[in-house]
Amino acid sequence: MRMPVVAGKFYPSNPRTLKKSIKSYFSGIPVDPDPAITGAVVPHAGYMYSGRTAAHVYAALPNADTFIIIGPNHTGYGSLVSVSSDTWSTPLGTVDTDHEMIDAIPRRLIDIDETAHRGEHSIEVQIPFLQTMFHDFEIVPICMGLQDEDTTREVAIELMDAISGIDKKVVVIASSDFTHYEPPNVAHEIDHYVLAPLLELNVTEFYSRIRERDASICGYGPIAVMMRMCRGLGANSARLLDYSTSGDVQPMPEVVGYCGVVVGQ
Repeated sequence: MRMPVVAGKFYPSNPRTLKKSIKSYFSGIPVDPDPAITGAVVPHAGYMYSGRTAAHVYAALPNADTFIIIGPNHTGYGSLVSVSSDTWSTPLGTVDTDHEMIDAIPRRLIDIDETAHRGEHSIEVQIPFLQTMFHDFEIVPICMGLQDEDTTREVAIELMDAISGIDKKVVVIASSDFTHYEPPNVAHEIDHYVLAPLLELNVTEFYSRIRERDASICGYGPIAVMMRMCRGLGANSARLLDYSTSGDVQPMPEVVGYCGVVVGQ
């Protein structure tokens, strides 16, 4: 069992308080699931800062049999690219991993390794939102410590191989924050410059602009894998649903940027 590590820190540990908190972020946002959506970018900061942006995405996501959640490895532990096969627990209950899909991963690069996931928050914070919005789903949690462009190509190929023979509705979630600890105007400018190729599903230009601006996007690899997979699933467009920074919640001289993006046909 993969137990929660940031409950009581990034989000409430009390189930009733957590449900109330999550529902509050949807206030004024129409819940309108779009079946054409195959992927998304969702932030993974403390809910008080990024929960509203996350809610914009979850209000648009369709139900799926399996959500592949790909996040960066902030801790440095474990395999360079790892999938967890444990059941995941949050204050709202447990979620099973999709063993059929995990068993189908060729494992040329992706290892089954729980060590990388034990202290990592980027995947965990997505699960209570999924539990609030959906029922009867499974997850494939993937943690990326290696995020170069070639690695994202190989990871996407492995995951596409895994889902190719499985008749399930799949949605790919890339968990990432954007610019870290820059003045609000600088963060806004960098983030929207890097967002432009993301919205065109252009992975190479996305990486080029990250290098050009030394953009501190922590989950650029997961985002690239998601883009590649969605292309493979027939997506041809992406939309920015919401952009915010931590400074929108609490004025501060340096902020973290949050983007809510959906990808579909």
